[in-house]
Amino acid sequence: QAQLVESGGGLVQTGDSLRLSCATSGRTLSSTTIGWFRQGPGQDRKFVASLKWGPQHTDYADSVKGRFTISRDGAYTTALQMNNLNPEDTGVYYCARKTGGFSRSSLDYNSWGQGTQVTVSS
Repeated sequence: QAQLVESGGGLVQTGDSLRLSCATSGRTLSSTTIGWFRQGPGQDRKFVASLKWGPQHTDYADSVKGRFTISRDGAYTTALQMNNLNPEDTGVYYCARKTGGFSRSSLDYNSWGQGTQVTVSS
């Protein structure tokens, strides 16, 4: 089973940027989708962005369009560049993997990382 490890979280101020990375191991990423989800305190995990490897396709939640960019970073890493952060972006960010095409539902993803905390102060 694929293993995923997130990194790059931290404490920043409103308007700052962060770059998260999701390193995968165990199998190739071809024909898979990597998704990023955010979980705030007391909240369900919410879709942020996804990247389908193979013929590349990206998808973004409306709240992050124009501010976040998901991309490949080498053969086994998916990056999430987050610009112009605001306090509503605060939460634990998880990356997850699924086979096949993109999905915004966390239920469709079968491998998850441990998460990385992002805190944006006002």
